Amino acid sequence: MRFLLVTGVFFIFFVSCTFSQDESKFAELRKEMVNKQIIANGIRNPQTIKAMLKVPRHLFVPKEYIHRAYEDTPLPIGYNQTISQPFIVAYMTELARPSKNKKVLEIGTGSGYQAAVLAEIVDTVYTIEIIPELAREAEDRLKRLGYKNIIVKTGDGYNGWKEHAPYDIIMVTAATDHIPQPLLDQLAENGRLIMPVGPQWSAQRLVLAVKKNGKIERTQLAMVRFVPLLRSQ
Repeated sequence: MRFLLVTGVFFIFFVSCTFSQDESKFAELRKEMVNKQIIANGIRNPQTIKAMLKVPRHLFVPKEYIHRAYEDTPLPIGYNQTISQPFIVAYMTELARPSKNKKVLEIGTGSGYQAAVLAEIVDTVYTIEIIPELAREAEDRLKRLGYKNIIVKTGDGYNGWKEHAPYDIIMVTAATDHIPQPLLDQLAENGRLIMPVGPQWSAQRLVLAVKKNGKIERTQLAMVRFVPLLRSQ
C-alpha cells in the first residue's frame, strides 16, 4: 500500500510538473506572438496588449492545431469556420476602443477567442453564433476558463440582439456586402461598429462605423479576408 501511495503521489507530481511546463511554454509563445505580430505591427493600446498576453489562444483551437496556436495565421475550428489571425483580433480590438464600462455585441462567436479578449477589458460581451455546435463548444470553453461576463446565444446575428441594446461596441467577425441595418440601429451614440464588408470568399475591406448625433460615419480600413456571414434561411 505504501508503494502504491508513493507511486500515486509521484504520478500526480509528474502530471502537475508537465502541465506547468506546458503552460510556461505557451506563455512564452504568447509573449513572442504579441511582440513580433502585434506590437511590431503597430498595436499600441495597453489594454489590448495585456488581453492578448493573457488569453490562452491554444485553448481556443482544435487539438490537432494546438502546436500552431500562436502562429501569425487563422486556423480552422470546424464547420468551415476559422479563428482569426492574432494581429486581426488585436487590430479590431484596438479599433473598438474598449474600456471597463462598455457593453459589446459580437456577431460570430466562433471559438470564443475574440469574445474572451474583449471580456478582459469591457463590462459585458453578448455574442451570437449561428452554428449550434460552435455556440455550445464556445460557451462551455468560456465557462471553464472562468468568463462570467460573456453571454452566448445561438441565432442569426444579422438581426443583432435587441433585448440588450444599445451597444457601445459591435464587432462582426464574418463578411457580407453591407452593414446590416439592425446592427446600426442597435449601436449607441458614439458607439463603434467594426466589420469586414465585401464579397464572400474573397478580399473584403474592414469598415469602422461610428454613430454621431444619430448619423453613421464610415471609414474604410485594411483589406482582410473573413468567412461569410451566415443567415438562418
